[in-house]
Amino acid sequence: METKKPSFQELVYNFHETIRPLDVKLIYEGEINHEIMKVFTSLTENGLRSEEFPGQKKVFNVMVECLQNISRHADPVDGIKQENIGHGIFLISNNEKELTIVTGNILKKDKESFLIEKIDKINSLGKDELRDYYKTVLKDNSISEKGGAGLGFIDIARKTGNKLTYSFYPIDENYSFFIMSAKIDK
Repeated sequence: METKKPSFQELVYNFHETIRPLDVKLIYEGEINHEIMKVFTSLTENGLRSEEFPGQKKVFNVMVECLQNISRHADPVDGIKQENIGHGIFLISNNEKELTIVTGNILKKDKESFLIEKIDKINSLGKDELRDYYKTVLKDNSISEKGGAGLGFIDIARKTGNKLTYSFYPIDENYSFFIMSAKIDK
């Protein structure tokens, strides 16, 4: 039996249906760079200033880490201009119980199994185990050509104290759209 690949319109509709019940405060699609990161942190700071939320520093750390993941690791799609590298989506929702940061970017399909294994391992660890794993990865890994040591997801899980959720949506035989969500309890 052949599985029908969803169209781009279906992906957008499904995404819209997923976020509709959330209290979305900010949504952005486009290039993620240092200037955009500064704007988002400033907007979020101003938005959180009006409420009693002791985890503001956590929010900024998680935001920056999520945005850096897009900026550094979003894959260019064959045939798309070089200046479109580092594009993705970024969304913040905020309700009475939690603040949620959702990011999405295009990845080559050959990275899926690596990410699944890495995030599932992170999600399987408790607080102390995460701290130890962070130290081990920091000590054992060298800095990659993209400027990271593989610590981003670990750091996000440590800062939020929650499991990371993720999905892969196929685009074609070579690429998927990767969506990751991090929740910060209030």
